[in-house]
Amino acid sequence: MLLEYIAIAVMIAVATLIAFIAIGLGELFGPKNRTEAKNMPYESGMNPYGEGTRRMPVRFYLIAVLFILFDIEVVFFLPWAIAFRKLGIFGLLEMIVFIVILLIGYVYAWKKGALEWE
Repeated sequence: MLLEYIAIAVMIAVATLIAFIAIGLGELFGPKNRTEAKNMPYESGMNPYGEGTRRMPVRFYLIAVLFILFDIEVVFFLPWAIAFRKLGIFGLLEMIVFIVILLIGYVYAWKKGALEWE
């Protein structure tokens, strides 16, 4: 029975080995003397000023969550459509309840202006 898990153990061992090799090569060939000049960004040639990160508006996250919410509903529609005949009227009623709940959420998001892109 334990022979079935050997493939997983080998995969974990190989992944760990590759991670240690990557870290070791970085330490071996990476810069030894870290000075302020070597730590400066060199892509644009300009000295950095201000914060390095920007604040993302909450609206972006709201749109992303709504996208995931309405995208996940497709995951539930596909198995229901495949097993539609087996489920009968009970399955149809359950899917109608599911769609009504999703429509209430959609209308709520629409009324709040969450679907408006500025």
